[in-house]
Amino acid sequence: MADRSAGGAVVTPRRRWRIPTSLAWAAVTPFAAWAVARVAGLERDSLTTQLMTGTPYVAAASLVPVLLSVLTRNRAATAVALVTTAALGLSVLPRAFRSGDVVAGTPLRVLTLNTLFGHAEPDAVMDLVRRLDPDVLSTQELTPGMVGKLEAAGLGGIMPYQVLEPEWSAGGSGLYSRYPLTPRENLFEAIGHNMPAALMTVPGAKPVEIIDVHPFPPLGRQVYDWTAALDALPSAAPDTIRILAGDFNASLDHAAMRRFLDRGYQDAADSAGEGLTPTWPVNKRVPPLITIDHVVVDRRVGVNTVSVHSVPGTDHRAVFADLRLPAL
Repeated sequence: MADRSAGGAVVTPRRRWRIPTSLAWAAVTPFAAWAVARVAGLERDSLTTQLMTGTPYVAAASLVPVLLSVLTRNRAATAVALVTTAALGLSVLPRAFRSGDVVAGTPLRVLTLNTLFGHAEPDAVMDLVRRLDPDVLSTQELTPGMVGKLEAAGLGGIMPYQVLEPEWSAGGSGLYSRYPLTPRENLFEAIGHNMPAALMTVPGAKPVEIIDVHPFPPLGRQVYDWTAALDALPSAAPDTIRILAGDFNASLDHAAMRRFLDRGYQDAADSAGEGLTPTWPVNKRVPPLITIDHVVVDRRVGVNTVSVHSVPGTDHRAVFADLRLPAL
């Protein structure tokens, strides 16, 4: 705008709109705090433990503070934002990529499914069993009624070996197998729901211990039982090949789950590059959001492929892992 009243031209510069530095710091701070909590494993109570399952989404959203900080030209805020995004990204992104090559060995196919108080449609379960051809099926929330329905649908003819601990509640669990099963008593302290364990005889391979995992969810004061349950699971042993499959009510962003894996295990989906595929909830108005169902294997076990499958009647997706056992 020019003012000519004094015989000259005075030019008033236009103001450029700038993002306040305080806004950048306001955006960066919560993401930085989340990154610290995730990397250091600081979640303790029920609320923070449940929130931690959202880390993959927080990692993606952490790019927004980076952009805001760059626009403010605040070097300190930009540096913190970049470190935050890197920390969250390194915590999450590796799950989307296969780690290692498939090793040779005896095939073993494992399927796990939470049946939601026995409400999973038995015909759909049987269709999945026939299509995927698993050698062992680990079930949670297995009721006596569900046991009868699966038997009537023909599961016993395909998987005649069974170690079942059904209940008319969420506490029931059970293992079905094509190969002979010998129950393992007192292998560990099962804190939470029933967690049957068995020694499975697999032709051409060493015997394999299979454990059906289902701790309480980390809700309210149950978070302490949940932590204790994961800590109580047996560590990998040099003379035993062990596989744990079920509804862990835990994601790889939980410190308790990572602490368990550090005792000699690997998450099959993580190894196969499917670690970000959500398993819960399903058959709801909202899409699956978090990954809490897992097949966990001894680090000597090779992981060929992992896939997840929806089953009508339950709010959990089934997890299928095609594994390779080490040679005799």
